Amino acid sequence: MLIHDYNGKGVWSVEAVQGRYLEYCGRLGVEAPRELLPKIYKRPEATWIYPIMEPVIDGIKAGDAACAMLGVEFMEQDTRFPFGRVLKSNTARALRRADLSPALKARIRRRIAAMLAAGNTPREFKEYARLLRKVGFEELWPRMSATAPVGNKYAMRYFAYFRAIQERSASVVPGGRVYLANHERGMQGGE
Repeated sequence: MLIHDYNGKGVWSVEAVQGRYLEYCGRLGVEAPRELLPKIYKRPEATWIYPIMEPVIDGIKAGDAACAMLGVEFMEQDTRFPFGRVLKSNTARALRRADLSPALKARIRRRIAAMLAAGNTPREFKEYARLLRKVGFEELWPRMSATAPVGNKYAMRYFAYFRAIQERSASVVPGGRVYLANHERGMQGGE
């Protein structure tokens, strides 16, 4: 029988991820660890084992701190994975809605800033940029602006997005300057 295992090797194998998860649960005091099991589809001629990151992403969405640590580790990997673009996008989207510790926020900031400086902006970087906007990057901005990826037009699009956020541009802040002026007076939106 043929086995198609869509999980990584070594530290990203099913067993390794499950082991790290239990270790993080103990370290973080997670009282009710989840059972991280990949989806398995069996046919007489073959078995498909889908990525363990899918239940990890579900755990992030449910507020599991140990799953959030695994998610940040996954984002920090440059290794290619089957379904990697979708999994990394979904991981960043789940982390954006999660309650993250200051240490995880710092790791996210460093990772995304380093990717931008290197001009490494894969398709999932769109979700990474939204995540960075959520966790904040003000203290990193001087370093990010000093290492702008000038030779890479795709990376410069994200650099321009971050610069617009830093400058509180009307194109990225809801309602633009009118919103900010009304908000300062205690009004809602454009009233």
